[in-house]
Amino acid sequence: MRRIQSVRPEPGVSSELHQRVEGHYTRADLGTRILDALQAAGKDTAQLHPDDLALIDEFHVRGRAATLDLARAAGIESTHHVLDVGSGIGGPARCLAHEFGCRVTGVDLTAEYCRVAALLTERTRLSALVKFQQADEMRLPFADGAFDVVWTAHMAMNIADKPGLYRELHRVLKAGGPLAIYDVLAGSAGPILFPVPWARGPETSFVVTPEELRALLEQAGFRIVHWADTTDAARTWMASLAESARKQGPPALGVHLLFGPEFRAMGQNQRRNLEEGRIVLAQVVARK
Repeated sequence: MRRIQSVRPEPGVSSELHQRVEGHYTRADLGTRILDALQAAGKDTAQLHPDDLALIDEFHVRGRAATLDLARAAGIESTHHVLDVGSGIGGPARCLAHEFGCRVTGVDLTAEYCRVAALLTERTRLSALVKFQQADEMRLPFADGAFDVVWTAHMAMNIADKPGLYRELHRVLKAGGPLAIYDVLAGSAGPILFPVPWARGPETSFVVTPEELRALLEQAGFRIVHWADTTDAARTWMASLAESARKQGPPALGVHLLFGPEFRAMGQNQRRNLEEGRIVLAQVVARK
């Protein structure tokens, strides 16, 4: 089996990369922006329902539908304690807790995301089940085998040291437990067009091919039990969003609140990258 050599940052470079990645996602007063948009849309911001946030808090391709598809493939149950690595502003974590009754701990490198995630979780009355903390995904502050399920959606594209990432996810997962992945992977049609939602340029983008991901997971000690190419569904979803925006304009609630004016170019490139085969999407479940 061919071994994958991912980029390994030199000493001192990792912290610089972290700063670039966090800077990409950080937007001042994000919590206030989201609450103001929710109020303008007629939502009661003091008592939110998770569905009120569905258009904004799951900013991976296909949103909540993709979250529920992966959760079912992974077999998530109410007795599970799930670790969401790269939890963003908490949409998938809240969705899992609300739909399946499980406990979820979310970690993210971006401090602003963790603050907003906690705020929205309190407003949706899910704080008893869902917690967030800022952490380096490469050095998770948890004991070996601490979680029944490890979850990651659209996060690994910002990680240079892929072997180290999957070893760390393997470490904190219980024996036999599932690692649930929904990720953007490199296609065969040429380089990615930037900017995209996860990176403004190639210096913070580290995508691998499907074949490389398979090898990385196996090398880390996982056994792949489910693999679904969801690229066609992603293309259909992106086309539907574009058509809706063309007819009705951008929605009041949407991922653009997280990225600002640049999101239009990011979204256009994301769609083109999908349509041209520069990226593909995969839903994967692998067991320790």
